[in-house]
Amino acid sequence: MIRVSRTWFFHAFSLFYRRAFIFTLVAFLLIRDAPLPTDVPTQVSVRVGALQFDFVTWTLNALGLKLLQSLTAEQSYLNVDERKQLVLEYFDLLGQSTKLEGEIDSIFTDPAQTAPVAASADLKTEVTTIRARMKTIQPMVEAILQEQISAVYAEQGFTIGGQLLPPISFHISALPGFLVVSPREKIELQTYANIEPGLTADDEATLEARVEKDLNISALVVPVGGLGTYPAMVYETTSLNYTLEVSAHEWAHNYLTLRPLGINYDTSGELRTMNETAATLVGKEIGQLVIARYYPERLPPPPAPTSIPDATPIPTPTPDPSAFNFNIEMRETRVKVDELLAAGEIEAAEAYMESRRQFFWDHGYRIRKLNQAYFAFYGAYNTGPGAGGQDPVGPAVLALRQRSTTLKEFLDTISWMTSFEALQAAVK
Repeated sequence: MIRVSRTWFFHAFSLFYRRAFIFTLVAFLLIRDAPLPTDVPTQVSVRVGALQFDFVTWTLNALGLKLLQSLTAEQSYLNVDERKQLVLEYFDLLGQSTKLEGEIDSIFTDPAQTAPVAASADLKTEVTTIRARMKTIQPMVEAILQEQISAVYAEQGFTIGGQLLPPISFHISALPGFLVVSPREKIELQTYANIEPGLTADDEATLEARVEKDLNISALVVPVGGLGTYPAMVYETTSLNYTLEVSAHEWAHNYLTLRPLGINYDTSGELRTMNETAATLVGKEIGQLVIARYYPERLPPPPAPTSIPDATPIPTPTPDPSAFNFNIEMRETRVKVDELLAAGEIEAAEAYMESRRQFFWDHGYRIRKLNQAYFAFYGAYNTGPGAGGQDPVGPAVLALRQRSTTLKEFLDTISWMTSFEALQAAVK
């Protein structure tokens, strides 16, 4: 039996209230400007209706789980190797469960299968057993990963008095869908809504069509890997590397939320792109550092050398002009769409996007819908050629990172900016 000392109890209780306070502060900042009943955000919300994701219930449940884990702190009784093995076991079990669930889906979609319930019974029992074990160890796995990410952030100088503020806290779960809305005449994130997870493609298409028809706007439901709530939401994936990257990314959002760039997230598209691009860069760097320190065998292989020392240089092959490059092609698409919309040719732009969607589909990229809302969402993650097109914000953020001596210097510098002009001045 694990005994809980008074010190642990008061520490956990204090931590709970600090986290609750941060969540309340963030919620206040998000809702302090109440919209008028006739504006687009409200009209979209009305049409989403009962499909709206219940953040309050999710957050209270997640805070309860985190409080319980803080009280028990079971991971503290594990040594380094045991911690690592528990984390790897969790992701291995998730992989097994995902594979079995895919087999079950295949049974139920096989037209030759006359008794799918009976045929899948053993597989369902196996999935239930696996999921039960995952549920048991998930709180410890999350706590271990939180501590590992915290240690790397601390090494990068992000602590105040030896502590990260806010403390890293995330919960792995099914994430809500993200309904993105853009005007038709230009690419811009006009509003968004979080919807319940688990909608089918038909459900999403029906919702998008209703919003577009009623409001004459562009809409798209997109998946997300994480949300910067508190605790942060992290998508359930079999990739440990991706989980660490997203978790570090969402903490960067939490860090920015307490500073001007995060507070002004919805003020302009430029500030949103600065925020998302900065968090993406930080998440990738921290995630890779955590992998290198705790799970080195999962580091991606280094790039192949371009030449051999003390030997005759190997000629660089001529790039194949016919080879398909998704990012280059998507950038070309965005640039053309911007040109058509700037000329007022909305229908032509939409017809062009549909033709390009089919082009991407033919090359193996299963894009369900390519429209203004698609670019309004994906264009904000502007770390290279792609949906951002010729948007100068992403390259400026990259330039600031390259000029910054440390990751903390980079994030602290950009966190106090309230305009794209300030970023431009910093990278001149």
